[in-house]
Formats: sequence, structure tokens, C-alpha cells
Amino acid sequence: MLVSKYSKPEFDPYQNDDLVEGKASGPWPAPRPFGPLNSIVDLPASKSLTNRELVLSAIADGPSLLKSPLHSRDTNLMVQALRSLGVQIAEVEGQGNFGNDWLITPAELSGGVTIDCGLAGTVMRFMPFVAALALGPVAFDGDPAARKRPMRTAIQSLRSLGVDVNDDGRASLPFSLYGTGSVQGGSIEIDASESSQFVSGLLLAAPRFEQGLTIRHVGSKLPSLPHIEMTIDVLANRSVPVNTPEPGVWVVENSPIAAKEVILEPDLSNAAPFLAAALIAGGTVSVQAWPSTTTQVGAELPEILSTFGLKCELRDGTLLANGGSGLLGGSDIPGADLDLSQAGELAPTVVAIAALASTPSRITGIGHLRGHETDRLLALATELNGIGGNVTELSDGLQIEPAELHGGLWHSYGDHRMATAGAIIGLAIDGIEIEDIETTAKTLPEFPSLWRQLIHPEPVSVDPLSIGLI
Repeated sequence: MLVSKYSKPEFDPYQNDDLVEGKASGPWPAPRPFGPLNSIVDLPASKSLTNRELVLSAIADGPSLLKSPLHSRDTNLMVQALRSLGVQIAEVEGQGNFGNDWLITPAELSGGVTIDCGLAGTVMRFMPFVAALALGPVAFDGDPAARKRPMRTAIQSLRSLGVDVNDDGRASLPFSLYGTGSVQGGSIEIDASESSQFVSGLLLAAPRFEQGLTIRHVGSKLPSLPHIEMTIDVLANRSVPVNTPEPGVWVVENSPIAAKEVILEPDLSNAAPFLAAALIAGGTVSVQAWPSTTTQVGAELPEILSTFGLKCELRDGTLLANGGSGLLGGSDIPGADLDLSQAGELAPTVVAIAALASTPSRITGIGHLRGHETDRLLALATELNGIGGNVTELSDGLQIEPAELHGGLWHSYGDHRMATAGAIIGLAIDGIEIEDIETTAKTLPEFPSLWRQLIHPEPVSVDPLSIGLI
């Protein structure tokens, strides 16, 4: 694997405010490190947790306060969707570093609105079941790419629950439903093979169904099971038990949803590219406020990245990642054979690392990523092969062979994780430019500035008086 050594530019182009904030009108030049890292990263809240807590707060028994929530495109779309149905969501001053807290006051839900799902799977797969509790018509649409995302299971589930749905036979966005103000519930069989979000969306709304709900998964596989476990956990924290009498069956009774004050955890999946940077540039990256226990998929990162040689240690709430001398310092990254069926959202980072490895890698269990923000398997293979890579699509994953990579334009396909994968490649390869870095605003609007600060940290000014020099 041929990589460029540490970058030593005569000037730093990333001082440009537009490039730092991700507002560049053209491609974003991926920054190269000057040397080994010694960086501390503070990340905003989990998108998955924020949107689940928003939904439960909207249909809870009283007002809830979400502290340090994520402010991103996906969560703002969820806020707008809930507000359009009549839920009151007010911003209140908080103590976090990434925006205000949210005070959510439930209200009687009413339709007569159109919900913009953007490209957010949580909005398009959670909100239809909430909207079914409203009185009146509710239409759903989103970005052009959202119309390609699988929605058949959600639409079939609504019909099985007795909800009138009109999709003109598309089984995708756009579609509309007519809510009668209540849903009977009962029992339902679904095939969630394409996304665990269908199960989570039903579970979140089920306590408000007249007869509760028993869900039975009848598909051949169930990807991203940890996300269902996350949903069960947030329900339990609001006094709603979910019984699982057997694998693939979930039972929720009609029950109150407790109003809560909730402090949101940082998004551990968004830590993936920052931890990967330590492997490539060498040195250390510390991620603050890493929870000791969590249902987030990103908690698997230390174990997954250890297969590539990263050493991680959790110390006093901070995850310390040590990449040693790093790829740019002369160390090889070994390839890996990984099944990411339960952690598919980490695949773009893992594949980017594997493309820089000295031996082959095989990443499997991720066939369902073809239905994410873009067809991630095709997108990753296309972009890596376009810069000299040797990547082959498998039925449920990717085979990555060592290759000599070169610079070029890296397309993001409107997918935040494709954009960050390109930034990882750009650490080691000169001349990588990211098309549409702004798409990282989907879950991490601060990515361009956080990435620059990781690679080229600002000097810390010290008052001589404070350290006794004067």
C-alpha cells in the first residue's frame, strides 16, 4: 500500500471559514495531518437516541426535557414533523456545547399536514405510526434519494393495523395515510429484513395503541438488532416494558409513557472516523463522555478497530485510542474478516480503513446497506475503485484487496457516512477532494470543523501568570 507521508504544506488552506464550516461551493480538500495526533474530541448527542426520545416525549403523559440533544438535519426534521402534528417543542437554554435543550409538551395530534422526511430513516419509519394516532390526513415525502429507500414493511404494517394508506402501489415515498385518532393494535407479522427501524417505529407507538401490540418478525434475517435493543431500553426508562417471549417476537401493552428529563449520550458511531484517524496518522485520540454502558452500536468500535491494530482504553469516562506510529509513521494496517450484521452503520469507516490495509479484508453482513441513504456497497466500491482501489461487491458485503490509491474526487451521494469515509482516505492519500461535505450535517453538522481541529489543532494559549512563569 503506497501512502503519502505526513503533509507539510507551506500554508493551511483550512483556515478558510467556509472550508472549516463545510460551506464550500466546490469540493472540500481533505486535510492531511502534519504529524502524529494528540487530540481530544467532544461529540454532540446520538441521533438514534435523540429521535427516539423525541417520539416518546411527544406521546408521553406530560412534558419532557431533553438535555444536550443533537441539533442536526435528521433531528430537526423530526422536530418539524412532530410540531406539524401539534406537539409543542420549545428551545430552552442548556449547559451543552452544541445547542439548546428541548422542552416537549404533548398535545392532541391532528393531521392535514405534509411531513418532510428528508433522507432520515428514523423520520420515514417512525413517524407514520405516530401519525396514525392523529386525526386527519398526513402525507409523507422526502429527498429524491429517500424515494428509493425501502418502505414496503411500514406501509404493509399500517394497513395490517387498519390504517388507510395511499401509496399508488409504490411501496415507497411519497405516500399518505388517514388517521382516525386511534389505532386498535393487536397482533402483526412483519418482515424487517431490510431495516430494524420498522420494528422500532412500531414499538415506540405501540403503548398508545388501544390493545397494545404483539410484533412477530417473519423475515429470514434481522439486521442491526442493537437498535431494537436501544428502543426497548428507552421504553423501559419511561416505564413501558417490552416482553420478548421468543426471538423475533415483541409484546407491548397499552400503557402510560412517563414524562422524563433525559440527558442524551454523545453519538458513538460518529466517533468512528475520529478513532480511525489515530490508526492512520498515529498518536492518540481521546473521545470525551464515552458511556461505560450503552445500547449504541458505536460501543463496538474499540473491539472492531482493534482488529486493525488500534489500542483503546476507557478511563474515567474518556475513551483513549492509541494508533502507535500509525500508517503514516511506517506501521502497516492488517486486513480483517468482519461480520458487521449488527453494526452496519460502522461499515463505511471500516471499509475505508481496510482500503488502506496491507492485506485483504472481507466485510460481510451488510447487504442491507444497499437500502440506506444510498446503496453504500455500490458507492464504496465505486469511489474506492475510482481512486485505484480493488474492491469487489459480494452478495452481503465487500472484498477489499490492497491497491495503490491516488487522489481524486470522492462523491458522497448525499450520504454523511460516505463523506466521512472519504475524509479518512484523505488522511493518507494526497489530493482527495470530497464532493458535498455539507451532507455531514445529517447527523454531525460540526464535522468539518471538528475534523480540522483533530488534524490541525489550534495552539492552546497559556497565561504565564497561571503557571508561575512570571
